Amino acid sequence: MTNSVPYSILDISPIPQGFTAADALRNSLDVAQHAERWGYTRYWLAEHHNMTGNASSATAVVIGHIAAGTSKIRVGSGGIMLPNHAPLVVAEQFGTLASLFPGRIDLGLGRAPGTDQMTARALRRDLLGSDDRFPQDVRELQHYFGPIQEGQSVRAIPGADTEVPIWILGSSLYGAQLAAHFGLPYAFASHFAPEQLLDAMQTYRNLFKPSNKLASPYAAFVMNVVAADTDEEAQHLFTTLQQNVIRMRRNTRGQLPPPIDRLDDFCEPYEKVTAMHALQCSAVGSIETVKKEMQRWMDLTGANEVIVTGQIFDHQARLRSFEIAAEAAHSLRLKVAA
Repeated sequence: MTNSVPYSILDISPIPQGFTAADALRNSLDVAQHAERWGYTRYWLAEHHNMTGNASSATAVVIGHIAAGTSKIRVGSGGIMLPNHAPLVVAEQFGTLASLFPGRIDLGLGRAPGTDQMTARALRRDLLGSDDRFPQDVRELQHYFGPIQEGQSVRAIPGADTEVPIWILGSSLYGAQLAAHFGLPYAFASHFAPEQLLDAMQTYRNLFKPSNKLASPYAAFVMNVVAADTDEEAQHLFTTLQQNVIRMRRNTRGQLPPPIDRLDDFCEPYEKVTAMHALQCSAVGSIETVKKEMQRWMDLTGANEVIVTGQIFDHQARLRSFEIAAEAAHSLRLKVAA
């Protein structure tokens, strides 16, 4: 059966150099409002901490901001780093969001801290085996979102009976196995960790157990898209993300840098190769180039949905990139098993 491809956005609310978190949050709302008009299915925000270039650390708060400024696009987390939080708190936060914006909230869950160990301690995260509780914490969340049971002493209010859709996120086979075991939708973070993408997608499909939440596997993957009217312009804009990746490897993170004319002047050859490997799941170019790369990755993964992300310094160029990405994705067709 031939179906159109749902396409969505993952945003970290980047803070460009010379701008503030307030600017970044206004920009994210502007992108989401345009994305709604361009046919995007969902708009997700990612949890990171102690990073001067990201404004989405209070993820549930930003989700509320985006949902209040839009009317129909789904809004959610990509994701909430569950080991940082008590499941009851997450249930109350997302139960509140689901009560305010019924039928529009997604809860994507990850098991990494989304930060360094010192910051994780400042978040009061138990570093001794906390991610080992991830499966139990997911089950606990599902319990809170379901109907209140007779004799249930701890309840999420709001939260109970909201049945907020839960996704499992990951960049390894672990998340794929867990999502399959629980019968939940799965999204892979291939925009920065592409190595196990294809194996994870196959593992998820092979091990999937139908649940009362999902009858058959539903998988998405995240790819970087930097689109412009010409391939040359897009490649220039892409140097912003390449610099960011290289700075992360150097442990010199900062605000989002402007694009540069020559990446070779910024880094050593081995650093450029490392960045290219990390960013291999990317589509950079004009609409025809982006369309071909999107189709190639959809064919490779057999995914049900593509989630695009784009860290671009100039806000208007970022908007144009997401507009072109929507045009490219809208024209794609996939053969999906019935």
